[in-house]
Amino acid sequence: MNPTRRTVLLAAAAATVLPAARATAAPRAAAALQPYASYWYPDSLPSGSPGTGITWRSLKSWRAADDPDLAFNAASVPLAPRFTPTPANPTARSGQARIQSLVSFGPTSSNPSQGAATADYYAFAHWAYVDELVFWGGSSGEGLILAPNAPIVDAAHRHGVPVLGNIFLPPVAYGGQLRWTRDLVQKDAAGRYPLAERLVAVAAAYGFDGWFVNAETGGGDSALGAAMLGFVRELKSLAAARGQRVTWYDSMTVNGSVSWQGALNSSNQAFFESADDMFVDFRWTASSLASSGTRADQLGRSRYALWAGVDVEASGWNKSVNWDAIVPSGRAHLTSLGLYRPEWTRNHLPATRTPGDFHAADDRFWSGRSLDPARPDATDPWRAPAVSVADRSTVTSVPFASVFNTGHGLRWYEEGAVTSDRPWNHLGLQDRLPSRQWAVRTEGQRPAVGFDFADAWRGGSSVLVDGELDAPMVLDVYAARLPIGGDTVVELTHRTDAGAVNVELAVATGDPDSAGSTPPYVYLPVNSVNGGAIADWQVATVRLTGLTGTIHALGVRLTATEGGPVRWRLGGIAVRDTVETPAAPTGLRVTAASGGDLRLAWNPASGAVRHHTLHRVLPDGTRRFLGGTCQSAYFVGGLQPEQGERAARFELRAVGELYTSSAPVSVTHTW
Repeated sequence: MNPTRRTVLLAAAAATVLPAARATAAPRAAAALQPYASYWYPDSLPSGSPGTGITWRSLKSWRAADDPDLAFNAASVPLAPRFTPTPANPTARSGQARIQSLVSFGPTSSNPSQGAATADYYAFAHWAYVDELVFWGGSSGEGLILAPNAPIVDAAHRHGVPVLGNIFLPPVAYGGQLRWTRDLVQKDAAGRYPLAERLVAVAAAYGFDGWFVNAETGGGDSALGAAMLGFVRELKSLAAARGQRVTWYDSMTVNGSVSWQGALNSSNQAFFESADDMFVDFRWTASSLASSGTRADQLGRSRYALWAGVDVEASGWNKSVNWDAIVPSGRAHLTSLGLYRPEWTRNHLPATRTPGDFHAADDRFWSGRSLDPARPDATDPWRAPAVSVADRSTVTSVPFASVFNTGHGLRWYEEGAVTSDRPWNHLGLQDRLPSRQWAVRTEGQRPAVGFDFADAWRGGSSVLVDGELDAPMVLDVYAARLPIGGDTVVELTHRTDAGAVNVELAVATGDPDSAGSTPPYVYLPVNSVNGGAIADWQVATVRLTGLTGTIHALGVRLTATEGGPVRWRLGGIAVRDTVETPAAPTGLRVTAASGGDLRLAWNPASGAVRHHTLHRVLPDGTRRFLGGTCQSAYFVGGLQPEQGERAARFELRAVGELYTSSAPVSVTHTW
């Protein structure tokens, strides 16, 4: 990878990095309770002192039992299985090109473990097109080995996407030292690679899915190349035994030099054969990708285990790409696609950006200029992922529910009421989101559809349909494989903000005849069960009378009943046979405190728990939402006494798949 692409990640490397020396990390100050995502050097640490907010750590010295932040950093959502429905359009394929996404969600250091009090975050929502997420980052001045934040892993796993930590050995021009490469591949007295074992142990303890190995420090020789190859082979063997993956970056060659090939060839073939897949550097050409695919075939490997890199960090959808060299529309795909830094969709926006601005840009990037994966714009020079790759879904079991929470928001809502007016982000609270954002089927004018943050039923967002409905429209909401039983119902929470609209539930128990066709929907009337004025959320329970088998698709049909524009919100959907309330967690306790900063921990309840919510009970008896997490530990900061109180009271609840909450367990903290 060209050093010029390091402008964001390597800012911390500007600090002077002196020759490395053996050292141990400085102990955490007693008041430093905020947990952060973990990062390490392989073994030896730089000389001197780390910059403000940076902690130097040695991976070789890491032990799970000694990790004070492990409870905050360990993901808890298992990797969900997923299926591929009939593609949304005729050019989207299954079983061919896949997509790898290399994303820097935040800085290497001072990256909060469990979200933060800002809505300005890369709250990615198009997981349906991604097969592997790389938690990109690292710098010579902070650390080279990064473990992904638990919320990112939890959100990705909920959508069936594995997440890899990053091993970045930087170019010499950016402070890279060959010593760190040698540290990584050192052997013990038994001829084993101790850091390979340690990397696998970290991934297992933290709950993510393996490692992306990017060795770009030049100056090596054939002995170092051989050592790196042995290391990768052992890492892959140990990782496979734990269900983990290893991806190799096209950088170091078998002779130990760093020479980006832009191809699979004899210089890097041994590394590809020793790993699960390989990211092909941006130097590729149409001919080099063609020859790379052929070579993979000859090796008995899938050509789609090669990710052809496309650098979108600087220009996003304006990037000029030879798409036919990767994902031609008229013949089989040549390789898979590796998107480097697609968080451009957030970063290129002005500082005044809102969550809605980000999602509009992200929809443009992933769905294309038409903003509709079922109706791509053939004249769009940006070949969006939805144009070439079939979406996937993890909606396969009952109960299933979504409140269309994207993992960030301007406020927090509970049953339509604001219980916190603070902006927030926490991807672990993200729902399983629609895989086709946004497929609209109408003979008339297409309204605008997207996530909206001005109001919500629960969480921070809802789906807003806004525009003239001069003909009935159907919005595809979820591709699914949900069994229908005798007691199965669908619950729809919605609200009409402007105009008048008739709402019907669209249910398909089979697949469409061909790619791009409308699912064979049956339309069922949606009748309010709680009445109220137009500004009120309506909760309707729809019985699936006459339907049997399996739900393959869920949607809504909207028909305007008066003239003028319509603004209609979808706040929640649930498919259930019964309603179950989770058991309460136990043992809520404050494990550390410093001023208004607290660490809390608890014993999770048995049974299915989606996440936990933490509220503060104010002296007047009202509850204020403080945060939620899938973990069994949580940090809250900056608290102050309220209305002269001597002790703060906190309540914790377990939240089930249907968003039913357990009875609270409480704890008080004396100021």
